[in-house]
Amino acid sequence: MSGSVVVLGGRSEIGSEVAARLASGRVVVLAARRSGELVEEAAALRAAGATEVVPVEFDADDLGAHEEALAGIARAHGPIGTIVVAFGILGDQSRAEAEVDHAVAIVHTDYVAHVSVLTHAANLLRRQGSGELVVFSSVAGVRVRRANYVYGSAKAGLDGFASGLSDALAGSGVRLLLVRPGFVVGRMTTGMSPAPFSSTPAQVAEATVRALRKGRGEVWVPGVLRPVFFGMRLLPRALWRRLPR
Repeated sequence: MSGSVVVLGGRSEIGSEVAARLASGRVVVLAARRSGELVEEAAALRAAGATEVVPVEFDADDLGAHEEALAGIARAHGPIGTIVVAFGILGDQSRAEAEVDHAVAIVHTDYVAHVSVLTHAANLLRRQGSGELVVFSSVAGVRVRRANYVYGSAKAGLDGFASGLSDALAGSGVRLLLVRPGFVVGRMTTGMSPAPFSSTPAQVAEATVRALRKGRGEVWVPGVLRPVFFGMRLLPRALWRRLPR
């Protein structure tokens, strides 16, 4: 792997872990709001072997700024080897059911903003003629559950969009890796009881980088979730809606 590594969502635990595994001998760009505060993340990447770590201001919800943000990174730190799209919010399901604005905010960040930035990123890498895109979907979008249907619906949309984009990129020199983790024990899920087959950000990152190196187009983390969710798709709705998470 060569070229700079760009993490859109520089505070993401999973994104940082992926970058650390790709950092050796490469420039890493951490794009996030309040990018000047990414001191610990930058130090960890330098320790992992990055030749340079560059913080860049990036607001995922500001759709109008996506194209220039990516173009600026390419001008200053191209060619880009890997773009890791790692931003997102879990939101509060109960609040989303009562407050329309909160429901829309979850979908905007977890789906609409991804559609925007992935389209710009894909176009940039197409013009470059090479590169990798890493997209984090979720098993929450495989079959949407009552307990988190706003977040799950956004991930379902993202999963479909990324799958189609991957097909559209075939033959362009650009690869897309779609990652479908289960419950991840980290900052986003603090205070929640882990679901079966949970993983950590490090485990998700390890599986992601392994899949990148093998040239795969998708990966489930952990792998056992693929057959589990195949079976779950067949559950009658009356049983499915009773599942707690």
